[in-house]
Amino acid sequence: MPRQRVVDPAAAPTELLDSYRPRDFLFCSASGALRCRGALATATGADDLAEALRGVETDNGRAPLAVGALPFDRDAPVHLVVPETVQHGPSTAHAAAPVPARRPLPGTWTATPIPAPADHTAAVERAVKLMADGGGAELRKVVLARCLRLTGQREVDVATVLANLAWADPTAFTFAADLPGRDARPRTLVGASPELLVAKRGRSVLSNPLAGSAPRHPDPARDRERAAALLASPKERHEHAVVVEAVVEALRPHCRRLDAPREPRPVTTATMWHLSTRVTGELRDPHTPSHVLARALHPTPAVCGHPTDRAYAVITEIEPFDRGFYTGAVGYTDAAGDGEWAVAIRCADTCGTTIDLFAGGGIMPDSEPEAELAETSAKLRTLLLALGVDQPR
Repeated sequence: MPRQRVVDPAAAPTELLDSYRPRDFLFCSASGALRCRGALATATGADDLAEALRGVETDNGRAPLAVGALPFDRDAPVHLVVPETVQHGPSTAHAAAPVPARRPLPGTWTATPIPAPADHTAAVERAVKLMADGGGAELRKVVLARCLRLTGQREVDVATVLANLAWADPTAFTFAADLPGRDARPRTLVGASPELLVAKRGRSVLSNPLAGSAPRHPDPARDRERAAALLASPKERHEHAVVVEAVVEALRPHCRRLDAPREPRPVTTATMWHLSTRVTGELRDPHTPSHVLARALHPTPAVCGHPTDRAYAVITEIEPFDRGFYTGAVGYTDAAGDGEWAVAIRCADTCGTTIDLFAGGGIMPDSEPEAELAETSAKLRTLLLALGVDQPR
């Protein structure tokens, strides 16, 4: 029987980041860090994964685990791997200060927006009109995204991108997941997401949707004012409530108890305020795998819209690119079903000399196209800075 090797734990999060190499899997959260290498088996669905995990044992007696990514398209195959070696370590959130400085990503980069800015505002206008027109399946919200494609003269240094994202916000869910390649070259989804899709331990389940956001301000007093304004905004509160409602409904069939606080609370990342609600529950079946719960939750209205099927159809029709694994999920699950999955946002899809960056925004009936363009532009600028890319041409 194939054996998954569990190596000695890392003493510091920098050890896992410094030892990262192409095709590794890395996942950091508040509960710890994980780096995996090699592949004993791969799976494209839940049944395949269960069979693959049953055929593997570990050298320390613990349940073997699988890692990987779920695509945005629910009908597309998932990409899950049972790794050959596993190493655990402490979270970047607990790293001793000062954190490592950002390293500029070498080379000159040419940027191509997909779609062009004018086309994105036109798409927002079209989505707003669809909501105003109503129809048989009333559209309440749709999330429209943009892609910024960076092209360089040399192979992307994924290790530098990963380290820069990890230390730009050490409290984020930092990840690097090897993906099915477009050719023989490695393809990696690398990011630092603020949002937990689901975590599962035994019967306990947690989802922490974030919806409704505002940029932070460098002045502490102004920053607190922005948080208060976000919490008081009817538009942002409504957008958040729609997401929480969808999370509760997705988890309800799996849980015998669910708790969702009536009031959201503002939480911060390095650059943004978000409205947050921690939805907790007790599972009916403690063996329900975390990746099955992730598939049940995905995609939430925070990355797709509401109602889901109607919003998904609009995205497929309007967006001029394939999201791939952007707005999917990245994480891990073990043979006992325990695991953790983060929403794949604030991320880059890297392959060869190309980096695809993504940013999206929730379009509501009262959305203004120019404001939505400005929001996605600001998110892309923040991501460029975190990546270590100087202003592209």
